[in-house]
Amino acid sequence: MLKRPWIVWCLVLIQCLCGAYFLWEILASLLGLPSVPLRWSLRELVEAGASIGLIIGAILGVRLALVAQNATHRAENARRITSGEFATVVERYFQGLDLTSAETEVAWFVLKGMSLAEIAELRSTRIGTVKAQCTAIYRKAGVTGKSQLISQLVEDLLL
Repeated sequence: MLKRPWIVWCLVLIQCLCGAYFLWEILASLLGLPSVPLRWSLRELVEAGASIGLIIGAILGVRLALVAQNATHRAENARRITSGEFATVVERYFQGLDLTSAETEVAWFVLKGMSLAEIAELRSTRIGTVKAQCTAIYRKAGVTGKSQLISQLVEDLLL
């Protein structure tokens, strides 16, 4: 519905017309002005339309609030990345994956483009250990390899 703004504008127009009718009826009874006579079936239709419009309006309001909240979150991430807080944003991403401290360290080395042998040497561990940690990282991230991990990280951070 949000991708078709004309629907939203039609709903707003219907709500405004129904609201104007109800307001006129109230003012007419209070001030003694002439009211707009409607048959009972048409009046029921107007009331049902107004009620449905209010409910749909509330649902759309919640949906728009969620969209705005997501957009704010993405904008805040972009601001952090561009303001030199890339490491902080990536750390939060790794925390979201629930990586252990060793897996986080290996993930950083993977992001830097190091080979398994280089990572094992830097961490003073065996290549098999690094392979197992990489497998755990990829599984937690829902990817199958280094390039997909980097691609997903960039996509999640920028989108």
